[in-house]
Amino acid sequence: MATRQFSLLASRRFLPLFIAQALGAFNDNVFKNALVILITYVLAERAGMDGRLMVTAAAGIFILPFFLFSATAGQLADRYDKAMLIRRVKLLELVLMLAAAAGFWLRDVTWLMLVLFLMGSQSALFGPLKYGILPEQLQQRELVGGNGLIQAATFLAILLGTLVGGLLVMADGGIVIISGTIVAIAAAGWFAARFIPPTPPAAPDLAIDPNFLRQTWRILVYSAASREIFVPVLGVSWFWLVGATFLAQVPTYGKLHLGGDEGVVTLLLLAFSVGIGIGSLVCERLLRGEVSGRLAPFGALGISLFTLDLYLASNGLDAPAGRLIGAAEFIGQPGGWRVLLDVLLIAVAGGIYVVPLNAMIQARSPHSHLARNIAALNIMNSLFMVVSALLSGIALAAGMTIPGLFLALGVLNLGVTVYAYLYYRRVSA
Repeated sequence: MATRQFSLLASRRFLPLFIAQALGAFNDNVFKNALVILITYVLAERAGMDGRLMVTAAAGIFILPFFLFSATAGQLADRYDKAMLIRRVKLLELVLMLAAAAGFWLRDVTWLMLVLFLMGSQSALFGPLKYGILPEQLQQRELVGGNGLIQAATFLAILLGTLVGGLLVMADGGIVIISGTIVAIAAAGWFAARFIPPTPPAAPDLAIDPNFLRQTWRILVYSAASREIFVPVLGVSWFWLVGATFLAQVPTYGKLHLGGDEGVVTLLLLAFSVGIGIGSLVCERLLRGEVSGRLAPFGALGISLFTLDLYLASNGLDAPAGRLIGAAEFIGQPGGWRVLLDVLLIAVAGGIYVVPLNAMIQARSPHSHLARNIAALNIMNSLFMVVSALLSGIALAAGMTIPGLFLALGVLNLGVTVYAYLYYRRVSA
């Protein structure tokens, strides 16, 4: 089964899309992290503003377009040839990266924030296309494998893009290197997209409603009306809440609770990204190509169990006083491997949990409404990530520790485990 999954990478039905989306995820994160580092160390002081507030604003500016434009993106994706739209969206990315390069060169924070908003808009347009086209290019027995490859590549691209953006932007000549990199990657993504086979419009007679607020409400109501679609939508959105919480807290957790430097934080992020990749890829072997939710309860249970152990392992570590340890010294500690393994296994369980749910949404959606259901999923994902940030902020402000936050998340996730099990039992009865 694994051979069949990786054979997709030799197929024109999948490889150009795979390359285009992976390069897009990489580029997004190179640009975003380079901007965050530049704001933190250069632009905030130059603008006379609080760097922490500007970084927080940047996160909100990028995610806002998913609320505003996902409904329109879903309509367009159902109305027109998705392959044609992907090529145009990737061409838009190239234009925006040229604009970003100009902003980096001028060190103009207002211009770069505008580009960040437009990049968020481009990503919102791309979401319903990349997931909506999969059922049109792949057979149903290939959906789990295709989604697994997409999920694995996305998280690894996020990690690599974050590292590259952070490492290069402050180096000698970093602005030139970053600018050249994001433009070149965007051009490569557009070139790859040119080879995606055309697809017939799913709903060629659909009238595009320009009122994005009304359409956002309509597509959410439509998805919510179908339990077999909306339950997986909520399940995927919960995964993004959990993932966003972990990824947001790892830098502070690594420094304050593990006593680690940036090398330790990078090691934890690497373990999380690799874990998601492993979990995503193993789904094809476990399900043998079947689109089914039977793995979701096991994945959810794994998230809770390994989160509980992470809490216990964190409390058993003694961070050295007065200094930060590197990755090698952290691994050498008796509890260091345990923490690292827990982070890896939480992510593996997350990949096993989420990939089949994505495939279920694609397989169960009516062909003429698939992209709009994916748009509804993107809106819910964004909403859940915002909720993650708000609840985490409230909990930490109230005095909860980061390991305590992880524990609370694991306990809440037990409820998801029980619901996922009962739901699967009901639909498979």
